[in-house]
Amino acid sequence: MNHGPTIFLGVLLTFASAWLGLVFAPYAQMGEMRPLALDGGDFYPKPYAGLAARGREIYKAEGCVYCHSQQIRPEGYGGDIERGWGPRRSVPRDYLYDQPHLLGSMRTGPDLFNIGARQPDANWHYLHLYDPQAMSPGSTMPPFRFLFELRKIVGKPSDRALKPPKEWPIEPGHELVPTTDGEALVAYLKALDHTTPLPEAESP
Repeated sequence: MNHGPTIFLGVLLTFASAWLGLVFAPYAQMGEMRPLALDGGDFYPKPYAGLAARGREIYKAEGCVYCHSQQIRPEGYGGDIERGWGPRRSVPRDYLYDQPHLLGSMRTGPDLFNIGARQPDANWHYLHLYDPQAMSPGSTMPPFRFLFELRKIVGKPSDRALKPPKEWPIEPGHELVPTTDGEALVAYLKALDHTTPLPEAESP
């Protein structure tokens, strides 16, 4: 007896049901979702724009997603909130403008979903990118020094120059200045602030 058609139909139904459950259903749910209107006429979330949008592309290109997640688990499912990584769990509305989503697959480093709220100081981010171990002792993050230029100071120092600790071995008469890509990446990191209260994120 030829079971070929039956096997083919079974495989087809298996893939179709998986596609409906894993692709179509979430897409349909997100398609109905809209930004939340806040007091004062503002909305949450907002799409990334300008340098932050460019910085998101650099974040992807440099593989930051392989060591950092962007998702806060609810209480009782790990210690994300207890660690201070965010005041609430992540919900679908947070990712309305994230294409593709950068949820991450592991946490070699801390979650960055709210790093812009936890660390709003741009200079800290620049110094951390230039020398991660100096800013976070014990870190295994590689330095991203190609995002900076060591320049001789001509005239007065640049207002874009880093403010490194005095013990850093920067040549006298020189300054560290972030490249445009470095500025864009830090703009994106500072834009990662998902602390806005949302009704669907409240504990049941």
